[in-house]
Amino acid sequence: MNLTSPETLIFWMTLFFLIFFFLLKKLAWKPILNAVKEREESIENALLEAEKAKEEMAKLKADNQKILNEARAERDQMLKEAKELKEKIINQAKEDAQKVANKEIAKAKEVIENEKLAAIKELKNQVSELSITMAEKVLSEELKDKDAQLKHIDKLISDIKLN
Repeated sequence: MNLTSPETLIFWMTLFFLIFFFLLKKLAWKPILNAVKEREESIENALLEAEKAKEEMAKLKADNQKILNEARAERDQMLKEAKELKEKIINQAKEDAQKVANKEIAKAKEVIENEKLAAIKELKNQVSELSITMAEKVLSEELKDKDAQLKHIDKLISDIKLN
């Protein structure tokens, strides 16, 4: 038997391979499979954890967006209320200013009317005094003689009867 022949070499190689395979199966195969299985499980767990984290991130993002939308809505509401309050204050100030202006105008009209009445009264008094003065002078001239006095009295009586 020649150890260098190809058939012998194949025989011994096959025998060593089968022995190595048997030993490997008995001693190392289960630990290798267990290590591979553990590695597979840890990768699967890591993927599940990553998926959970991704879902939590999506949930947090949705919650953040919801909070942001609520804050925007609240801000818009506050701005709307502030604008309404501003308009209300402006309108109230306009109304108050109009009331004050109307009161001042009414007071001014009243003062003008009072001054107008006083001026008319003063004018009437002056006209009356002037008329009396003129009438005294005219009558004193006309009534110097007795005939003129009688004519004048007759004329006044006839005027009174006509009216």
